[in-house]
Amino acid sequence: MHLKPVSSASAKSTSTHYRTVIATGRHDLVADESALHGGQDAGPAPYDYLLASLGACTAMTLQMYAERKGWDVGEIHVDLELSKSEDTGTSIRRVLATSNPLSDEQWAHLLDVAGKTPVTKSLLAGIAITSRRGP
Repeated sequence: MHLKPVSSASAKSTSTHYRTVIATGRHDLVADESALHGGQDAGPAPYDYLLASLGACTAMTLQMYAERKGWDVGEIHVDLELSKSEDTGTSIRRVLATSNPLSDEQWAHLLDVAGKTPVTKSLLAGIAITSRRGP
């Protein structure tokens, strides 16, 4: 089985404690830890980017689905919270809202689709990660 690359990014630490510069596509991003965790809060923390990715994928996928159905959902809002516990592990709570009212049936479809977005499916399935020494 041949894997097809879908996305790529590189991250490089800087001389500022925990500040990391990320390059992906034509975009440059900054990640950092909060001052509470020893950083300078110069950008989102790694888990913030994980939630941002899931939220963006959810909003985009639901927008595409609603457009195909001809539904005027208005703006789609996705609120996310990641929690960690020694007992239950890591979990993400996702709350969806739209600026236009929808029927219960429409909401049932949107919630079903939210559970099948590409990033959701990847996170739920687990992702194989390999590491090796570079040049």
